[in-house]
Amino acid sequence: MRIVRGLQPSPPDLPPSVVALGAFDGIHLAHQTILDLAVARAHALGASGVACTFDPHPLQVLRPGQAPEPIATLAERLELIAARGIDVTVVIPFTLELSQVEPEAFVEEVLVGTLRAREIVVGFNHTFGRGARGDARLLQSLAPRLGFRAHVIPPLEVGGTPVSSSAVRDALRAGDVAAARRLLGRPWTLRGVVVRGAGRGRRLGFPTANVAPDRPVLVAPGVYACTTEVAGQRRRAVVNVGVRPTFGEDTLAVEAYLLDFSGDLYGQTLRLVFVSRVREERRFPSVDALRAQIAADVETARRRL
Repeated sequence: MRIVRGLQPSPPDLPPSVVALGAFDGIHLAHQTILDLAVARAHALGASGVACTFDPHPLQVLRPGQAPEPIATLAERLELIAARGIDVTVVIPFTLELSQVEPEAFVEEVLVGTLRAREIVVGFNHTFGRGARGDARLLQSLAPRLGFRAHVIPPLEVGGTPVSSSAVRDALRAGDVAAARRLLGRPWTLRGVVVRGAGRGRRLGFPTANVAPDRPVLVAPGVYACTTEVAGQRRRAVVNVGVRPTFGEDTLAVEAYLLDFSGDLYGQTLRLVFVSRVREERRFPSVDALRAQIAADVETARRRL
């Protein structure tokens, strides 16, 4: 997949396209539906399948205090978009200046003019342009005059729950990684570099990799059964997300104990795949009680993984 970052100073030279438009902040099942239709229509027309997205998230610029925490980094989003079969992703830097562009001008000049859209696919609730005035209805009204076809993806539900980035965040904040997986269509993941910690895990008999996450940690504090990959091999892991209350600390940490593994992971990047929640985080009356519980957590993770 080709990645185009910005439209200035040199707009991309693209063939006629079918454009999937959206923030795509989680690439959940509804986003995948949008992308998949764009790819299918592009194939049918012999056109290029293009995803048009924004970075940073518009609310980070317009209302920073209300901006949602990212479900995935931009790099992950691009990987996931590429996996849907999109040919080109255009990442437009979102700025205050861009937010003042009238939606009609954005459609005519950017989508139809620069990206050469013959068809445009959006979700039912996507908004764009000055004052968020651009929406699916406006896009449909502009289509006949500007010579493109608009596709609007209706709401999608999984198990009675509307699929949305907000629903994914709510599930993760509740520690319900199984529900997040159903909405995303894949397990939620967290990447980070392994850094040196206090060494308590090793003294407890369970040496952990202290992972410095690459984004805010959305998932609720607790113990999770995860998988990761080291040197091309899949590894099972017990991951603690929390503040280590037994030791009186208050700084959030992500610690991964890799089952049946010994080796030096410092400086390596781990991608933790959250499979299921084992239990909540809690304070133990003694180090021995904590050690016994970790052993039980390991056995639980073995069964689930």
